[in-house]
Amino acid sequence: MATPLSADKLLKALRDEGLHVVEHRSWRTNNRNHKGAWGPTHGVMIHHTVTSGTASSVELCYNGHSALPGPLCHGVIAKDGTVHLVGNGRANHAGLGDDDVLRAVIAEKALPPDNEVNTDGNRYFYGFECVNLGDGKDPWPAAQLLAIERAAAAVCRAHRWSQRSVIGHLEWQPGKVDPRGFTMNSMRTRIGKRLSGAPDGPADPPPKPTYEPFPGASFFKAGRNSPVVTAMGKRLVAEGCGRYAVGPGPAWSEADRQSYAAWQRKLGYAGGDADGVPGKTSWDRLKVPNV
Repeated sequence: MATPLSADKLLKALRDEGLHVVEHRSWRTNNRNHKGAWGPTHGVMIHHTVTSGTASSVELCYNGHSALPGPLCHGVIAKDGTVHLVGNGRANHAGLGDDDVLRAVIAEKALPPDNEVNTDGNRYFYGFECVNLGDGKDPWPAAQLLAIERAAAAVCRAHRWSQRSVIGHLEWQPGKVDPRGFTMNSMRTRIGKRLSGAPDGPADPPPKPTYEPFPGASFFKAGRNSPVVTAMGKRLVAEGCGRYAVGPGPAWSEADRQSYAAWQRKLGYAGGDADGVPGKTSWDRLKVPNV
């Protein structure tokens, strides 16, 4: 039984384990806490995304979809071993599972078969989604497997848990198959060996990107106040698309929308495709400096 890690403590634990961690958008406040309890935490659950491509997988796990709102986990582990943090708090990843399995995780004993769905796992487990199609053919690169090992060990080390506190989704809920492509027993063995030694220490920080990555269409809404909006506005003015009487400034406004619509039209978009709400393709072409 443990109090959930704060955003800062989770980030530090992951980086201290030697992971390259990307903080995705507003991950620190992205959660489902308004729908149910978060904590006490008892373990770490590993999943596969059934998707390909890092950017689209991270966006999916951050936002969720119509049938299952995001976040869909706490971190997305890419093929190259990068961990993208997308949630902090309750997340829609575990679903209902077996209370006998939960008791075994808490006691850090061998897992029984999962044959019931009577316990809310979203309350008790950290979740990591790993980018993989889950078809048994999509490979698991060594860098990704190492990152899974490190991420799970980081959380366990922070809570003073053993590798027995790490399970796969397939060990929690009947009918689930993830993660498919390696065994959880082999992964727990790796995690146990890692926990027997000291953490690797922080990895060298990656170079800061030249341009601001696309923050997602939902970022651009009334009430948003960010230096990203100012940087965007300055680029729109430089491209001859500014429609500002004053500014640009950090608060998203109608003038920003009209200016961006002018940029979309300059790129050849029309109708609903030039509505002033940024999309990834037009955003990337605007080359907003990183802030």
